Amino acid sequence: MAKRDYYEVLGVTKNASEEDIKKAYRKLAMKYHPDRNQGDEAKKAEEHFKEAKEAYEMLSDAQKRAAYDQYGHAGVDPNMGGGRGGGGPEGYGGFAEAFGDIFGDIFGGAGGRGRGGQQVYRGSDLSYAMEITLEEAARGKETQIRIPSWEECTVCSGSGAKPGTSAKACPTCNGSGQVHLRQGFFSIQQTCPHCHGSGKIIPEPCTTCSGQGKVKQHKTLEVKIPAGINEGMRIRSAGNGEPGVNNGPPGDLYIEIRIKPHDIFERDGDDLHCTVPISITTASLGGSIQIPTLGGKAEIELPEGTQHGKTFRLRGKGIKGVRSSYPGDLYAHMAVEIPVKLTEHQRKLLKDLEESLKKGGDKHSPNAKSWTDRVKDLFK
Repeated sequence: MAKRDYYEVLGVTKNASEEDIKKAYRKLAMKYHPDRNQGDEAKKAEEHFKEAKEAYEMLSDAQKRAAYDQYGHAGVDPNMGGGRGGGGPEGYGGFAEAFGDIFGDIFGGAGGRGRGGQQVYRGSDLSYAMEITLEEAARGKETQIRIPSWEECTVCSGSGAKPGTSAKACPTCNGSGQVHLRQGFFSIQQTCPHCHGSGKIIPEPCTTCSGQGKVKQHKTLEVKIPAGINEGMRIRSAGNGEPGVNNGPPGDLYIEIRIKPHDIFERDGDDLHCTVPISITTASLGGSIQIPTLGGKAEIELPEGTQHGKTFRLRGKGIKGVRSSYPGDLYAHMAVEIPVKLTEHQRKLLKDLEESLKKGGDKHSPNAKSWTDRVKDLFK
């Protein structure tokens, strides 16, 4: 069967850039990867995978692509006296790099290629837990934190080697930081197990930094906490994580917010809740009482006969969240307090009150009458 046009296989035009070709191949390779296709579709997927692999090997190499554009398949088929195939070392580089990127996409890898062919790695992210008050969360604040950092070792000037000596190219990977494994039609690159991707070994490590080329220090960062931030939210400080490997980019620092328990308020999103104790007299007679808010005090009018658990809503007295257009509300929950440690005189007064209320019938205790009726219905 005649081979399909390589550009057609990858679904790109003849003037496609190297990046377009690479993206197209990665998309097809992930789609037809054997690990993603099982059962009846496995054989067909394998054929498409091989076809896409061959197309990418040719079009990712500038010389092979030029030969293919001029002579077609004859220009790159070794059996026809054309260019070299992709099985040897000279035809391997571009495919191996893309194949490594594909495995990164599928399995979560995070490497790249640096100068000299060494594998570079982004540094790890760091996490810092910061505890703030509810007031600070509502209003925002600026503060400082001290975090660990890495500085270049002044003894070895960052080389990791003992003064007077130097690092050598890793004999296992010849300084590339990668080793290549081939199995069937798979060509896989892995981090060198000897040098761990650095591409070099240090026969005599620096005693100050133990061969790392860096020493641990501490630095102070200015942190701005936005108003309205909530429990569990994170602030990203770019580039203040662990340093990368082989001059790779550093990771980031994530400052995770923890809010201290408040003596009065509980937060629910942008809303606040508080429990307000009131006396039996105030609950019975009603009147004006003061309610605490984060911005000061507010007054509410209690109606006569306010029951325990009654909730009053104060609009706009909550917190304006970092992504909110308007502040939340404050919910004040009334808690009627029962007197304790009564004197004999006070006991007598309460008994006299109870007798007086009983003479008035059920109108003074509507909730008790309703509850009694429900209990009677339960035992009928």
